Amino acid sequence: MAYLVNIAARAERDLARLYEEIDAGHSGTALKWYRGLKDAILSLEEQPNRCPATPEKNQFRHLLYGHRPHVYRVIYRVLERQKRVEVLHIRPGARRRLKASDLA
Repeated sequence: MAYLVNIAARAERDLARLYEEIDAGHSGTALKWYRGLKDAILSLEEQPNRCPATPEKNQFRHLLYGHRPHVYRVIYRVLERQKRVEVLHIRPGARRRLKASDLA
């Protein structure tokens, strides 16, 4: 059964910031990469538990997208009872580990 993928306001802001940073509005290659990231996020509707738990907190999982050195982490949680995936945060993979305030 498919899960509903919900992108939280924080993750929406992360996506908007990333779109601007990579200049996806003016680069076909960047736009293709950005669309691939969004497709990867939406693919969580099927088998969201396929990605590993984050090292910071077992209740969260992370989807890695991209190639080194441009890997991004999509932090999300799976709500089994509601059959829902909540995408919480999108960040560069090389950044420091998450803190509780990163998801507030």
